[in-house]
This record gives sequence, structure tokens and C-alpha cells, in this order.
Amino acid sequence: MRIAVIGTGYVGLVAGTCFADTGNDVVCVDIDEEKIAGLRRGELPIYEPGLKELVDRNVRERRLSFTSSLPEAVGPAEVVFIAVGTPEGETGEADLAHVLEAARQIGRAIRQYTVIVDKSTVPVGTADRVREEIARITDVEFDVVSNPEFLKEGAALEDFLKPDRVVIGTTSERARRIMADLYAPFVRTEHPILFMDPRSAELTKYAANAMLATRISFMNDIALLCERVGADVDQVRKGMGADRRIGYPFLFPGVGYGGSCFPKDVKALVHTARDHGLDFELLRAVERTNERQKGLLLMRAVKHFGALDGRTFAVWGLAFKPKTDDMREAPAITLVEGLLGKGAKVRVHDPVAHRSARRLFGERVTYASTPYEALEGVDALFLMTEWNEFRHPDFDRMKALMKEPVIFDGRNVFSPEAMRERGFIWFGVGRPGI
Repeated sequence: MRIAVIGTGYVGLVAGTCFADTGNDVVCVDIDEEKIAGLRRGELPIYEPGLKELVDRNVRERRLSFTSSLPEAVGPAEVVFIAVGTPEGETGEADLAHVLEAARQIGRAIRQYTVIVDKSTVPVGTADRVREEIARITDVEFDVVSNPEFLKEGAALEDFLKPDRVVIGTTSERARRIMADLYAPFVRTEHPILFMDPRSAELTKYAANAMLATRISFMNDIALLCERVGADVDQVRKGMGADRRIGYPFLFPGVGYGGSCFPKDVKALVHTARDHGLDFELLRAVERTNERQKGLLLMRAVKHFGALDGRTFAVWGLAFKPKTDDMREAPAITLVEGLLGKGAKVRVHDPVAHRSARRLFGERVTYASTPYEALEGVDALFLMTEWNEFRHPDFDRMKALMKEPVIFDGRNVFSPEAMRERGFIWFGVGRPGI
């Protein structure tokens, strides 16, 4: 099948590569000519485990190519995916400017019946708006389908190749058959393709992310309650997760959620509800809890040290989660900016996110090439992302490098018992401090 994918971010590049890997002829389009030139040289704009190897193989076998010419990609395509950004607007709504502009360009480029797929995360009613934009421009027959993505950064390939479910919103039987054929290689293990109307598909994406964000904020509230009553959130979490109706995923307390999906999608769903006369108070509370949580460790550092002016701190982990270089809405941003604002010096280390960090912090922080380099002479360590390489460090070496053996553990990576035995002052989230 001939496929065009408009947008080469996380969603577009992963989707295009995986479709190419199942034998389709895929052309990925982006208006950023520098990005396209880099992709042609084998340089990926994002970090995602295993993606480069898959891209290189499919480019080498001529199933995957890149262009900045949308007509060149869309003209011969049978299916066109719109996978452009939908950034947050001024009042929390999703900005559809890129989606609608892509629709207009598609309308000018299609030459035969084409299935046009909204892969971007878009609010309810977007498929109708895309259809209207295209219909104003062309008489060529087409269908618009909603096909939201459910990819976790750091596990995007696994999620696409072996999905829990594929959601497809369409009222067209012709488009339904084409989409079922396209996704057939990915659902051979009985994971379902869920066909529904486009508006239900659009809302499913927001509802799923909002539920996951709610679980995180709920556990962060429980963690603070644990601290006040003398309970251990790790024990509470285990007791809750053992209930099969609840389960363990997303019951880990910490310094809040970030990334490209949860913050933006929660705001967009609140905005959609407001547009329809509903005050989604629960999700507004989820947002408030998350913002409070991002500032938690800074407040604890001030409480422990008093003034931070002139002190030096290390930060391990900058990306919003492990296995990605994505720092959008990352809790580490709030922490680093807070430390700098209080006159502290900051030394940072992340296995893959230094390039992203430089775009945010410039030369206001020191970038360490190893975790231990970041610790030299610091007053304390803040652990913000639970990369595996941070889980079992050389604690004796850490203690020798640090001015003071103080750790603010924003992900509860280390146990209070181990910290006590090794002589560290340790602050976690919802667990007894040392």
C-alpha cells in the first residue's frame, strides 16, 4: 500500500517506519527541510530505543523515504496520515492550525480516492473540520478517519508493533476495509481493532490520557497524606495495586507527570468540557496537584538548607521519563529553574537529554558527561528521572564526591533502609525520610 505520513515527530516517524516495516511504500513529509536532510543522512530528530535501526533498514530496502514536498508524497498515496503537532493554545485548547493547513494541502494534492487519517491528538469534531476543509478544495473522493495513537515514549515501537488495541473512527465501509487491512499485521495476537464513530475515537484518546494522569495525581496526594500520618506510600501502593480492579500501573508517586501528552491532553479535555457547559472540576484538580508536585523537592530543599544562594546542586535525570530525550513539561525544568532563581549553581546529567536541555537552559547550568561528574562538590543530589543506570550507583563513591550526603529522591528509586545504612540524608515522596 502507498502511504504518506505528514509530520516526522514521535507519532509520524514511528508510524511511518512501522508501516514500512510491514511491506508498505511509505513517504514521510515535513516542512522542516533541515530535519528532512538529517533523516536522509540517517540522523533522527528524536531518541527512541530501536527506532534508528528500524529506520535505517527500511530506508536501505527502499520502503521508507523522506521529502519536504507534500504533493510529491500525497499525490500517489492511497492513505495519508496527518501526524503534525497540536500544541496547547492560550486557554488550554488544542491548536489545530497545523492540522487544518495539512488538510488544505492534502485537498490540493490528492488525485484519486484517498483515506485521510487524523493520527494527531485532536479534540472532538476535528474529523468533521478536516473533511470540510478538504471538500472545499477538491471534488476527488475521499474519507476522513480518526485513528488516535497510544504510544508511550521510550516504548513506542513495542506499542505500535504490538498494540493493546487499535482505535479507528469511521462511518465509511470502504475506509474501514482499508484500515483493517493496513493494521492486520499488528493485531495477529488477537488484540482488537475497535471500530467506532470518529467523535468517539477522538474522545477515547483524551479520556485514556486523562485517566492515567488522574491516577498519578491521586497517588501524589496519597503520598503527601502518608507523610502527614506516618504511613509508607510504597506499602499503601502495594496494597492498592493488588486489587485487580485497580492494578499497579501508574500508581507510583513522584514529582509529577510531564511530556507531550498528559499535560496538553488534560487541558484540552477541560477546555472541551467547558465549551459544552461542563466544569470538569476533577481534572482541574489533577492539573493543580501536578503543578504542586513539580515544586515539591525545591520546597523541601529550602526547608532543609534555608537559603540556597551560593550552594551547588546536582540533578540526575532531565527527561520527563526514562528512555526518551523529551523534556516537554518535565518536572526537572521546574526544579532547575527554581534552583537557579534562588541563586544556586546546578550541575545536570541525563543519559540522552543534554541536547534538549541546552535548548532550554543554555549555559546557565553545567552539563556533566557522567552521573559522578555531576556530583563533584555538590550540597545535594536531586533524582528526577528513574533511568535504570541510576538505580544501583556506587554509593561510597557518591558520598566521597559530595560536599554533603543529601539526596532528594523525586522517584523513590532508593529505599529509606539502604540510605540509612549508607549514612545519607534522604528525602523521598510519601516515605519516611532519613
